[in-house]
Amino acid sequence: MCFDSIINNTPSLSPPLFSKSTGIPHCATVSQKSYRCCVCNKGFRSKAEFSIHERIHTGQKPYKCDVCGKQFAQKSNLSTHKRIHTGQKPYKCDVCGKGFSQNSNLSVHKRIHTGESPHKCDICSKEFRFGSGLSSHMRTHTGEKPYKCDVCGKGFSQNNNLSVHKRIHTGEKPHKCDICAKKFRFGCDLSSHMRIHTGEKPFRCDICGRSFSKSSSFSKHKRTHTGQKPYRCDICGKSFTDNTTFSNHKRIHTGEKPYKCDVCDKAFRISSALSSHKRIHTGEKPFRCEVCSKSFSKSSSFSRHKRVHTGQKPYRCDVCDKAFSVNSALTYHKRIHTGEKPYKCDVCSKAFSANCALSKHKRLHTGEKPHKFEVCGKMFHRRTHDKTSSKRYFANKNRVRNETFICTLFSA
Repeated sequence: MCFDSIINNTPSLSPPLFSKSTGIPHCATVSQKSYRCCVCNKGFRSKAEFSIHERIHTGQKPYKCDVCGKQFAQKSNLSTHKRIHTGQKPYKCDVCGKGFSQNSNLSVHKRIHTGESPHKCDICSKEFRFGSGLSSHMRTHTGEKPYKCDVCGKGFSQNNNLSVHKRIHTGEKPHKCDICAKKFRFGCDLSSHMRIHTGEKPFRCDICGRSFSKSSSFSKHKRTHTGQKPYRCDICGKSFTDNTTFSNHKRIHTGEKPYKCDVCDKAFRISSALSSHKRIHTGEKPFRCEVCSKSFSKSSSFSRHKRVHTGQKPYRCDVCDKAFSVNSALTYHKRIHTGEKPYKCDVCSKAFSANCALSKHKRLHTGEKPHKFEVCGKMFHRRTHDKTSSKRYFANKNRVRNETFICTLFSA
């Protein structure tokens, strides 16, 4: 019995309390100004406070919203809730004037102005303004990912990251540019995109003076000076300067292609590849060279093209000092020195240093022949065969100029 635990010489004792709705017995010891719950041992200064607390155990919620029907255990909580319907925000920030429906929300908001971060991680000492921020951060140490995508099963440490991820499957792009009508899945991507129109490049490198429109691009660039590559693949050991490139790289090993074209169903490892691919269907070529007026569907192709005019080769091999106009060419070149061949055929296990070489090789197994010789209609695995056959054809044509030509160049 609860009364067995009452300390001797207690001045007074309340009788057992019973919930009217459930009949669950509660008792409280009354010692000076304290009422103590015999279920959870929590103490209260008044009987009224104890009665409110009792509802935690009984589940009683006597205060009901007459607008939406939601019920509350405390009258004060109902009053706060009603402000959702009325729009009332009586708590104003004296710095920026922003209003809040709850005083607790105002208190948390004020930390933006004061810089106060009272929630500290006891593992890495990182500080947070909000308790929720600390809770989410702790999962980086524990590895916990409680929020699972019901489409692909991918786990996330934060619910908002799951919500953003789901847009990959739904195709939802709620953020729209009011200048060119381009849509984005993420608000930060829209903000970065707007700088294309404004020309703003607020992130400037104090080492080389180069400016960037995106914070992520600036952070990545700084590592070219420091040589830092903090993201390391635990499968092949390769390291990367930024997390996005690292995430894209991991899909080489997993084979994951989460970005799918809704026109032809072709899938891609990275979202930018899908965006570029879609222009094949639309015919859009938004990148135009102001020197020769040539247009391009890809920003990367446009950047490479501009170097034809400038002769710039900014990517240099640190082994043999050979320079390249595009970074991908340098990446492939380095594999000559390292011998790395990360692209492996899943049919015959032959490995290649470049993904395009693997794609061409796979046609030997599939029988695909996408390149057509326009003269005779014969199909080929590779474009180089088409070029070779053209030379042979026209050489033959000159030799038999006055005869009827029958294509037998590639007959068995």
